[in-house]
Amino acid sequence: MIQTIKTNLKNEIKNALTKAGYELDTNFEPSLENAKDPSHGDFATNVAMQLAKMAKKNPRTIAEDVINHLDLGAANIEKADIAGPGFINFFINKAALTQVINTIISEGENYGTSTTGSGFKYNVEYVSANPTGDLHLGHARGAAIGDSVCRILKAAGYDVVREYYVNDAGNQIHNLVLSVYARYMEALGETVEFPEDGYRGLDIKGFGEDLAKTHGEAFKHAFDENYVQLRELALEFELGKIKKDLADFRVEFDLFVSEQSLYDNNFVEEAVVALEEKGYIYNEDGAKWLRSTDFGDDKDRVLKKSDGSYTYLTPDIANHIEKQKRGFDKLVNLWGADHHGYIARVKAALQGLGHDANLLEVDIIQMVRLIKDGEEFKMSKRTGKAVTLRELVEDVGLDAVRYFFASRSAESPMDFDLDLAVKQSNENPVYYVQYAHARACTLLAKAAEIGLMPVEEKTYDHLAHEKELDVIKRMGDLSAVIADAAKKRKPHIIVNYLHDLVAAFHSLYGAKKFIDVDDVKGTRQRLALVAALRITINNALSLIGVSAPESM
Repeated sequence: MIQTIKTNLKNEIKNALTKAGYELDTNFEPSLENAKDPSHGDFATNVAMQLAKMAKKNPRTIAEDVINHLDLGAANIEKADIAGPGFINFFINKAALTQVINTIISEGENYGTSTTGSGFKYNVEYVSANPTGDLHLGHARGAAIGDSVCRILKAAGYDVVREYYVNDAGNQIHNLVLSVYARYMEALGETVEFPEDGYRGLDIKGFGEDLAKTHGEAFKHAFDENYVQLRELALEFELGKIKKDLADFRVEFDLFVSEQSLYDNNFVEEAVVALEEKGYIYNEDGAKWLRSTDFGDDKDRVLKKSDGSYTYLTPDIANHIEKQKRGFDKLVNLWGADHHGYIARVKAALQGLGHDANLLEVDIIQMVRLIKDGEEFKMSKRTGKAVTLRELVEDVGLDAVRYFFASRSAESPMDFDLDLAVKQSNENPVYYVQYAHARACTLLAKAAEIGLMPVEEKTYDHLAHEKELDVIKRMGDLSAVIADAAKKRKPHIIVNYLHDLVAAFHSLYGAKKFIDVDDVKGTRQRLALVAALRITINNALSLIGVSAPESM
């Protein structure tokens, strides 16, 4: 990725500060924003205020030091001046500013990507719903955010492995097998008592009927003898549904890690033994306890109960130990709000084995409420139960669901407005953004019909309108925006960027005539801007799993 105007300018600000004798932290990043008023320049920084306390200097003095040590040519600066208490405004050479158009067209689908995270390995675990039923709203939000985070991290150059932890051990799976078997026996005409904690969904009933058709009476009155096969068939059915729903939702995984495999490979017992050897396990009332309070937990936790069985926490710990062994630099989990208490417990175990507390980071996904006609909408009209991911996508569309979920920070509870999501107007934010892409495609198609094609220029001398320059500057921000969204793991940063970029384009569309046969050179330069914009919108939308339609 070619360095952007902003990147160069930030580097030159840091160079100027260093030349002026300021000692900067290695992670110091000067602020740099697009100027709100074009008469005040193209970009502005409040770096002088950022450093005032540390440097014990008046901000205006720091600003003067920066300007006096700037290499104007290195960052294509035509002029820099000080405003107010110490803001610095930068006027950039317009020829350099508009070259981002060529960069975007040249890089195409790779525009915005970088090598920022090169060599750094992430493991990101998300969704991980129990394979006992359909994916619902909470899973849908976690899937959309988790997948978007992984796309953004990859675009920023990080090595990312997407992981789904399959909870296929324990009592829930046993109840699933009992439920499937009961429905199978019913399909054979037998009267059976349905398990008290069984799963009564229509999908389980249908699967029981399918088993009766495909296996006949092979399992009849032979539950124990066929338990392993029934368990495998039930899990294959449930996990298959989940995988299909996720794939249809444009969500993929590199690994499906089985909880049962952790037991089968003895990883769970090994995890307990390793913690015992480090002195972080003690026995009380016949159970094995983890000294998680040594690492900030509010109380110690049971790993192995007095009856010899393990708690849900123990295989989770074993799984994270195995992740660490695979050489990841950062383990990231996206968990529902009900898992908040697990964070300190798993971190305690990792720390007990000598790992940095920051190896594991957990992003909490808060609850979603569906809103229809201004009121909360809880139940599916078809089933009378919670609305599933599949139903939500069918009702409002895949793009709207992905966009809406990406548009809010994960740690904030969310109201999903069903009425807004289906509106075919600019009130609907996903429509507003997609329409800009379609408008760009339509402009390029119309121009092609009359033989006017975008032309890459060395100097875009006809692009001088402040709204044209505003769009160009915003397009040039994509790489920095991706890097910021990756660092913070917040897809809504991409959504906010898209909205602002598209708003600038719609404003430009109302102010300028794009195709003018009496101004061929100007038209071709504006078409080049439109071609670059189309690429930029498409690339940004792809980061949140949303399509970029060519017509609407």
